Amino acid sequence: MAQVLRLWQDFWDNPRQGRFMIPLVIINAVGSAYGYYWYREQLARTPYYYWPFVPDSPLSTTLFALALLLSLAGTGRLLFQTVALTASIKYGIWAVVMISHYWLQGGPLEFTEGMLWVSHLGMALQGFIYLKTLQPGHGVIMFTACWMILNDLMDYGLGLHPDLFAAGQTGLALITAAGLSLTITVVMALRRRFKAGPEGNGAAG
Repeated sequence: MAQVLRLWQDFWDNPRQGRFMIPLVIINAVGSAYGYYWYREQLARTPYYYWPFVPDSPLSTTLFALALLLSLAGTGRLLFQTVALTASIKYGIWAVVMISHYWLQGGPLEFTEGMLWVSHLGMALQGFIYLKTLQPGHGVIMFTACWMILNDLMDYGLGLHPDLFAAGQTGLALITAAGLSLTITVVMALRRRFKAGPEGNGAAG
């Protein structure tokens, strides 16, 4: 147990080590593949030009894996990493909220939903741990906010949001997504304002 705690503390303090990043790249790549399979029916009935706005979670984990790969190669860019990490946080928390609501409304506690709940909680946690190593500037924060808002508009303006777990969840899904976009943006802006340090610290890993 003590070794596990030390490992966790090391990961929390310095996640940009190869021994952490390489396994996470693999885990996120495998999870992304399953995620695209999960969305296969929704993608099949959606015009291909809207596909980038449909599989929110697997696209987020794909971006996360690419961000870590680029960081390992020493070519990571602050903007790309910020978009990838915030997406992992946003859609990780969003799915946890939606699945939890489904259970609270009487939905059965089955293995698939349980696996999705745990994996999306992990998405949010990994995004947070790596995002705290960055210090994005105002331009990066604004671009990331615009990207998140665009996704919300596409999801709930054009109905491209992921298939929900139960009827009547659309309102909660919209409020949760928009609230997360706002909250993540405000937190990054406040952190930028109050945290000392050069812009872009840790961008390349």
